[in-house]
This record gives sequence, structure tokens and C-alpha cells, in this order.
Amino acid sequence: MKIPHLLALCCLCLIAGLTGCTTVNSVENANKEGQRNMVSDQRAVTDHSLNKKVSIVGVNTGMTPGGVLKVQVELQNRTRSLQRFIYHFEWFDANGMQVNSIVSAPTPDQVEGRENKMISAVAPTPNCKDFRVKFIEAE
Repeated sequence: MKIPHLLALCCLCLIAGLTGCTTVNSVENANKEGQRNMVSDQRAVTDHSLNKKVSIVGVNTGMTPGGVLKVQVELQNRTRSLQRFIYHFEWFDANGMQVNSIVSAPTPDQVEGRENKMISAVAPTPNCKDFRVKFIEAE
């Protein structure tokens, strides 16, 4: 009788392992040297399903040594399983006009369960003064 119970327990463990419930433990410096330049952001959420799974923690901006805008967005996976998404940076000049670039192509990415992750991009030209990031849930 004990062997069927052991077999059932092994099957349960195998099924639990195959469902993709992976979480991430992390450690970081508590006394940070670098200071983030967090910006106030304006959000338009149209995909509530993705927003419940992967949320934006904050947006950090800076300049490269060459004077080009760089942006870093911190994301948080609110679930216990891997989440896939696609993001796309759009860039704008000082007049609010969109600057098109092949560098700004949609990028597939993923984030493990309960993980915080940074995505970043550098503007295609020094003329870019603003940005927008779009997120789409990947199938």
C-alpha cells in the first residue's frame, strides 16, 4: 500500500514542477551608491490582464556621456509563474513629434515569477527628448 502513495506523491511533485511555478530570490546592496532619477509617469492601461500579471514599478532616466536620453523601466511579475510580454519604446523630439527608428522595434521578453526586472533603451538620436513604452501580453 505504501508504494501507490509514494507513486502518487512523485506524480504530484512532477506535475507541480511542470506547471511553471518558478519564483526568484535576490539580494542587493542596502546602502546604494547610485541615485536613480525616477520620473513621474503617466500610464494608460488597456490590457488589465497583463497589468495584473506584470506591473510597472518605476521609470528611471539619465543621459549617456554623448548626451543621448536613456530610459530604464522596472517591472514586477505579480504572479508565481513566468510571464512573457512584448515591449516597444517610442521616441519623441522637443516638439513632441515621433522619431521613427529601426532600433525601436518591438522586443519580446519574459520575467520569472515574483521577479523584478529592468528593461532599458537608449534614444536613437540626441534630438529625442521624450519617450513612451508600450507593453503587449505575449501568447
